[in-house]
Amino acid sequence: MANMYDISIPPLILALNNCLHILKKGRRFADARKIDHCVLLNARLAPDMYPLIRQVQIAADMSKGGGARLAGIAVPQYDDHETTFEALEQRLQKTIDFLEHIQPEQLLGAETRHIELMVRDSKREFVGLDYLLRWVQPNVYFHITTTYSLLRQHGVALGKRDFLGPK
Repeated sequence: MANMYDISIPPLILALNNCLHILKKGRRFADARKIDHCVLLNARLAPDMYPLIRQVQIAADMSKGGGARLAGIAVPQYDDHETTFEALEQRLQKTIDFLEHIQPEQLLGAETRHIELMVRDSKREFVGLDYLLRWVQPNVYFHITTTYSLLRQHGVALGKRDFLGPK
């Protein structure tokens, strides 16, 4: 039977590594075609959606917040000042590094851990397993999928393997 560590930390690390790969392909695409990076970084699927930069920031925030809360440790705080591919890549790598330092024993009992967070002006309460499966993972995958879609829409040669990773 899988434990909370196995179903949370490695999948989050994999998703962020795949997002990092997707961003690097986007940067190389823009460089090869002499496209201003801002065109891709500020792209939106619809006027009322966040641009690519914010999609990546949220994917990183959801991942580090999820890992930290499930492990019962403080959530690292990042400033949202990224304006380049390189800065977004650094944010993802910093988040991956943070998650890699979480140990399996820190998540013992996390499936029943009470978790509270504020989302805009409303307090959300979860039990650990529901928090992971119904909040963290869907949000991470949504924002990484949106990042993928934005770059794909602009011509970056991405496929399913880029999203799912090499394994």
